[in-house]
Amino acid sequence: MTLRPFHSAPSAPSGRRLRPCVALPALLAASLLAGCGSGPHDRSGLAIPQNHLLKEDRGANGGSTPLESNGVNAFLWRGALDTLSFMPFASADAVAGVILTDWYTPPATKDERFKITCFILSRSLRSDALRVSVFRQAFQDNQWVDTPVAANTVSDITARILTRARQLRTDSGQH
Repeated sequence: MTLRPFHSAPSAPSGRRLRPCVALPALLAASLLAGCGSGPHDRSGLAIPQNHLLKEDRGANGGSTPLESNGVNAFLWRGALDTLSFMPFASADAVAGVILTDWYTPPATKDERFKITCFILSRSLRSDALRVSVFRQAFQDNQWVDTPVAANTVSDITARILTRARQLRTDSGQH
C-alpha cells in the first residue's frame, strides 16, 4: 500500500469529501480488525476453540510411555490433575511435572484458604514419585496469616492422587 500526499480533489456530488485525518485512522482500524482471529476457522467462518490442555496427557498413556518423551509418569500426572481439579490452577507444566494451584477458599469456611504444589519426580507409579506441599492461611486481624495444616492433609492428598493414578492405569489395561 502506497500513501500519497493529499491533494484536494473535486468535490463529490454530495459536496462532501473524505479528509485524510479521518480516512487514515479508519483505514488502519479496519486493517487491524481484519487481522484479528487469524486462527483456524471452521466452515461457518467461526474460530475453532483451542483447548491448550488437550496437548497434555488426556488419555493417561502410562508410566512406560512418558509425556512426549519426557520423564513424567502420565498416570501420576493425570491423577494429580483430576485430584486437584477442585482448586483453581495457577500453572501446570507436564514436562517438568509441576502443578501449582492458586488460593482456594472452601465454601464452608470463609476465613481460611489453601494452596497446593505438587511435583511428580519420576516415571514410577509409587508414593515417593510425588511431593505434595499444602499451604494454609487464616484471616486474622484483617490480614492473611500462615498457619499449619493438619498433620494428615499431605498424606491424604498424596494417597488420593496415587489411588486415582492406579485407577487410570487399571482402566487403560496396563498393569
